[in-house]
Amino acid sequence: MTRWGIGLAVCLMALGSPGAGQANPERWGYQWPKTDFGTTSVESWDEIRDGGPGRDGIPALDDPSFVPAATVMLDAREPVVTVEIDGAAPRAYPVRFLIWHEIVNDTVGGIPIAVTYCPLCNSFITFDRRTPVGVLRFGVSGKLRHSDMVMFDRQTESWWQQAVGEAIVGALTGTELDVLPTWIESWGAFTSRHPDGLVMAEPAMRRPYGSTPYQGYDRAARPFLYSGDPPPHGVPPLMRVVRVGDRAWPLTRFAQEAEISEAGVRMSWTPGQASALDHGIIAKGRDVGSIRVRDAAGRDVAHDVMFAFAFHAFWPEGIWMLGD
Repeated sequence: MTRWGIGLAVCLMALGSPGAGQANPERWGYQWPKTDFGTTSVESWDEIRDGGPGRDGIPALDDPSFVPAATVMLDAREPVVTVEIDGAAPRAYPVRFLIWHEIVNDTVGGIPIAVTYCPLCNSFITFDRRTPVGVLRFGVSGKLRHSDMVMFDRQTESWWQQAVGEAIVGALTGTELDVLPTWIESWGAFTSRHPDGLVMAEPAMRRPYGSTPYQGYDRAARPFLYSGDPPPHGVPPLMRVVRVGDRAWPLTRFAQEAEISEAGVRMSWTPGQASALDHGIIAKGRDVGSIRVRDAAGRDVAHDVMFAFAFHAFWPEGIWMLGD
């Protein structure tokens, strides 16, 4: 078994067995009595798998506390999700917490947001929690679809696909969440730009924060619990790609050019961010760098830095920006 397989197996054995049981809405109904399984956009229930932990087995965080960035000592290479919203102090959400909780429900500058991270797809997306039926609060269902986290809202218990921000099961099926232009960067980059910014305080839970149960995962030959087609063009399944809409730029393109301007966006890459899915200690992960995406006017653009297999799974007709 690979290094990531050993670490992930240990984590999942502590929380539940991966893939236990078959896809069965009747069986799921005992744990999800409010979910309307008669309404769904999923073609086959077999697309949805048990990931190991059950409902709330990975506990989402609600309304976390924040402390001044200047009072916190993190390794400069540690990754954080940066949220900059007008009228509020910039906030950093360390991946050392997100990797164990996957969703943070928060309110910034009066906007209710959900900062989300799916380690198996390396997908970081921040959503606006406001919907036509009100402000939702999200949790981790313990289900996976195409290896991506399935979230649920606590109001209707509809199920949501994290990678696309859309409800796929339940009363809200078809509802889409607005995505906010946030990004992942190194702690050093955040504090250099925002020495007076805020950082999420360590949750009062018993977790080995700073370590990862996914050691070596982004060096694996194939994704965990994924049975779909591999990416086209010979792109390795676990290569990171920058996704903007339905386009994907392989991160390897930035080895030759630190800035790329194509399809109406300008993407810049800077070194200094550790992979959270490489070494057992996040700060010791290999350097994968940080990506910032802006439009022609210099405004930040919503994007994701996800694995290639996940882009292909959810955007099978997507455009691959492979360069010359």
